[in-house]
Amino acid sequence: MRMTTGDLYRLAGDLAAEHGSAAASDYASRAVMTLEAEGAHDRAHFWFLMLILLGDIHSGRIDPEGHITIH
Repeated sequence: MRMTTGDLYRLAGDLAAEHGSAAASDYASRAVMTLEAEGAHDRAHFWFLMLILLGDIHSGRIDPEGHITIH
């Protein structure tokens, strides 16, 4: 399965909208630690990316509903 950058931001935005940014970030952080400890590095990498995107959303650096450009 392939996801675009926009898909990932929308997924992070939905997670933040559903659970609140702080709770979503806490969940993502715990997922990274747990999955790394279990040796599931690919899955941990995904949740680390979600953690970064949630931080961008929380700080207002991006609008998950807007057009995303990554350089």
